[in-house]
Amino acid sequence: MNYDETDPELMEILEHFAGETVINEPGCELQPETRYLAVLATLLGCQSTEIFRSVLPRALVAGLTPIAVKELVYQAVDYLGIGRALPFLEVVNEVFSGQKIALPLACQKTVTAENRLEKGVASQVEIFGSHMKEAYRQGHINRWLAENCFGDYYTRGGLDLKERELITFCFLMAQGGCELQLTAHAKGNMHLRNDKDFLIRVVSQCLPYIGYPRSLNAIACVNKAAE
Repeated sequence: MNYDETDPELMEILEHFAGETVINEPGCELQPETRYLAVLATLLGCQSTEIFRSVLPRALVAGLTPIAVKELVYQAVDYLGIGRALPFLEVVNEVFSGQKIALPLACQKTVTAENRLEKGVASQVEIFGSHMKEAYRQGHINRWLAENCFGDYYTRGGLDLKERELITFCFLMAQGGCELQLTAHAKGNMHLRNDKDFLIRVVSQCLPYIGYPRSLNAIACVNKAAE
């Protein structure tokens, strides 16, 4: 549907706010690649396939690599579930095919079946601190978290740990109802030097896509994590 034809007044408001005001607000700026990484993760989190499809080509032009985009969607499986992540993988594959980006992309796997738990725990410790060394022993879901979420995904190439914690923050912020986890990952971001100011800039840039309530909740979580 062409919203410029059916709803020109709303489109004018949206384009001015999201396309000018937010991007250019003093103190809220982000590097283009970082901004697009955060926005795409946020659109995944709030399940906006239509806007994701329109933003993705601009993100590629701005310098976000195809591998980074794929890793973004792969990691979303951990935080959104397979059912909500796979439709975005289909969108990415369609856009890549349309731009003659050969698939599959280069392999980014760095772990084996034998060391994925060990490497996952190491990632948890680097992000959250030494208290995570034995967290996987607290039950099978904690073990899955270490070996699958962090071992299978966070250890992959294409995105570094700071970028992976950034997109996790955006997934949690955008879907809402995950404030406990959002606060924990705000702390993880800060531990990796994605500081409070940076996270508030991320929330600000993503606000047009998730609205004020979830944005204000995210800022409250950031403030709590910084205490």
